[in-house]
Amino acid sequence: MPTDAAGKRVPRPRAAAAPPAAEPRRAVAARGGSAVAAKPRQRRAEGDDKPADPQGGVAGVPLWRPVRGGNAFEITVSRLAQAIRLGLVVEGDRLPAERELAERLQVSRVTLREAIRALREAGILESRRGRTGGTFVVSPVATEVDKGRKAVPRGTAAELARQMGDTLHDALDFRRVLEPGAAGLAATRTLAAVDRQQLVACLTASRDRDPATRRVADSRLHLAIAAAGGSPSLAAAVADVQLTLDRLLASIPVIKRNLDHSDRQHTRVVDAILAGDAAAARATMEEHCDATAELLRGLLG
Repeated sequence: MPTDAAGKRVPRPRAAAAPPAAEPRRAVAARGGSAVAAKPRQRRAEGDDKPADPQGGVAGVPLWRPVRGGNAFEITVSRLAQAIRLGLVVEGDRLPAERELAERLQVSRVTLREAIRALREAGILESRRGRTGGTFVVSPVATEVDKGRKAVPRGTAAELARQMGDTLHDALDFRRVLEPGAAGLAATRTLAAVDRQQLVACLTASRDRDPATRRVADSRLHLAIAAAGGSPSLAAAVADVQLTLDRLLASIPVIKRNLDHSDRQHTRVVDAILAGDAAAARATMEEHCDATAELLRGLLG
């Protein structure tokens, strides 16, 4: 024991308590914790777990596909018109900035401006200036503008069918093979919550009986089913066949019994996809395509 200056013994100063040893990583892990130093958790903002869709529209459907071959101006007009007609961009939506859209379509900005001008003159797009400006969709495509031609009124179903000629029967046959396969493929996928939500939302919207919006909502559901399969090529093919038949389907009379039947089939397809039943999804979509084809052929004589 140490002594002081007078020779008296004094107690040793008590050593400061050593800091507790770090808890072994195994102990932390055993309690379900992390083996790394804990950091304050930041609350995930609502919607952060939903992957952003840089293309817009129905997630998974290639919206602004590159222009290949042919007349760049006409194909660019067609690409823009297709996106609007199928409801991938809707009234009030703003198109991507000119530079970005030209890069996606892989056309010159001059070609893009000419295509936008054609659709603006047709009353489908509108350009606005200012901080919140841009190019906006102001009307759905209801005229023959997708080839850069002058706008003409929609005809009757029979007139449109005559104009399509053999293209109609080819499109119906192609759809009968393509869309059931897309539905079956979607049922084999493990869908993320956001994909399941998109299917259900599109199914709900497709039940709308308003003639002004039902056709677009119907197309969006078929595109969402194709997108759920995870194949951009397949989704693009479904978009093409939907576009081929769009004007004709929009021209047939609104028949309540047919709409009821279509709604039930749509529901069965989506239910089969969500349940992972590929056979049922494929069979029901085939039945749905056959019913549509029969209706068209019956109305057209």
